[in-house]
Amino acid sequence: MISTKLTELLGIDHPVVCAPMGSVSGGRLAGAVTRAGGLGLVGVSYGDAAFIDEHVARAAEGGGVWGVGCVMFTFDDRPGLWDKVLGYAPPVIALSFGDAAQVHKYVASAADAGSHVVVQVHDPEQAAVAVQAGASVLVAQGAEAGGHHRKQATLPLVPAVLDVTRGVVPVVAAGGFADGRGLAAALALGADGVMMGTRFAATEESLATAGFKSNLVSARTADTVSTHSFDVVRGIAWPEGHPARSISNDFTRTWTGRDTELAAQRATVEPEWVAASARDDTTQRAMFAGEVLDLIQDIQPAAQVVHSVVADAEETLTALAGRIGGPAASEA
Repeated sequence: MISTKLTELLGIDHPVVCAPMGSVSGGRLAGAVTRAGGLGLVGVSYGDAAFIDEHVARAAEGGGVWGVGCVMFTFDDRPGLWDKVLGYAPPVIALSFGDAAQVHKYVASAADAGSHVVVQVHDPEQAAVAVQAGASVLVAQGAEAGGHHRKQATLPLVPAVLDVTRGVVPVVAAGGFADGRGLAAALALGADGVMMGTRFAATEESLATAGFKSNLVSARTADTVSTHSFDVVRGIAWPEGHPARSISNDFTRTWTGRDTELAAQRATVEPEWVAASARDDTTQRAMFAGEVLDLIQDIQPAAQVVHSVVADAEETLTALAGRIGGPAASEA
């Protein structure tokens, strides 16, 4: 077993976190990851009351250490839903995509409710705000991540965030992780664990549709694109500088870079896009995925993902340790 500040703080067996992906990380997936010894997070994203009642309740039934992931700026526009989340007493609340005032507000509220508070950050300045607000854990998310992200790559971001936190809180690396080699690399950087999204989207328990899952296996990293088109067609006013990485398809090829035109034609395009998404038309629907697609070859049970990632990380770390003081060092 790999012990880190994250596993010690939360009382979990493995430093592996399932990202709270909207419409993908439901109660079944979160529960499976938690039962396997990791941290499973339900992604309630934009705050749908029925989804919260179904999937947060399901995650809570399994016991253990589980959590809920919330996009801060969207909860400001949905009165009552934040209290609904808190009503389920999640052991962990993961917060993302909010300004400094929202970080302070939601961290304080979640902490007062008795939850460990995880805050996702994308640069050292955001990390400093989250620490000051009282976050329990930081997630340093790099641009390799699927879904919404910012520009800085994971490899330089993680140590930059660690330089800000100086060991005050655990730091989890996110963006570009799908196997044990990635976990070992994150630990070598000084992180206390990894958050994985795309790898867990490609599991039996995820809410991803059949077409989406098929594309997660068949698509390659080079097939991803960072785009605003899905937010524009849905009419979601994401903060500036947060494109979403998705598997490219006819919709992204048509509309990426044409945000103003798409917004002007939204009244016509949106109903057609919604209908296509409802029938799982993968030429049109959003399929958020990160730059790990080259590493995903199949759909696995979530528990198998957790266990194989940890086992492979242990093997990798052991092999690396064997290089210290080996033959080359002896000859020197």
